[in-house]
Amino acid sequence: MISTKIETILSEIKIVLSKVDENQVEELINEILNAKKIVVCGAGRVGMAIRGFGMRLAHLGLDAFTLGDSTVPGISKGDLLIVASGSGETQTIFDLVEIASRNHCRIAAITGNPDSRIGKLANKLVKITAPSKTKAVENFISTQPMTTLNEQCLGLFFDAVSLKLMDKLGETHDTMWARHSNLE
Repeated sequence: MISTKIETILSEIKIVLSKVDENQVEELINEILNAKKIVVCGAGRVGMAIRGFGMRLAHLGLDAFTLGDSTVPGISKGDLLIVASGSGETQTIFDLVEIASRNHCRIAAITGNPDSRIGKLANKLVKITAPSKTKAVENFISTQPMTTLNEQCLGLFFDAVSLKLMDKLGETHDTMWARHSNLE
């Protein structure tokens, strides 16, 4: 039955997200609120999750962009690059983190592997302990294929961060809708 599969997925997501460190989340939120410009990036399905977050940051009235869009500005001191990489070793994302670092941009990484190359370059880190392509989680095996669990957790994590930002910024559904594209 599909309901059994859904319950399994929800149970796995709850296990992973219950381990997120609130202090790390608050530090990420402070980085976001203090940034002049924000650029988000990730590869593959992780990239899809963080792309939605970049859109929400713009809906919140922040100067936010998703890497790959033609309007992404240059970044420098005072700006923030938010990257998501389950393994923390995705080469294309690592290369971007190095470039951002050379340009004195702050880097926030959301990863399951703080000891990774990306994790070591990040100024702030949020650990999401879901299995990645290079790192298993001790005593936990997802029933879902590949890195599906990580991608699901990222989507929900970013939505929860968006809700916390709404509270801190005094934003409402209506104020955010006013910034939504009207070209649909």
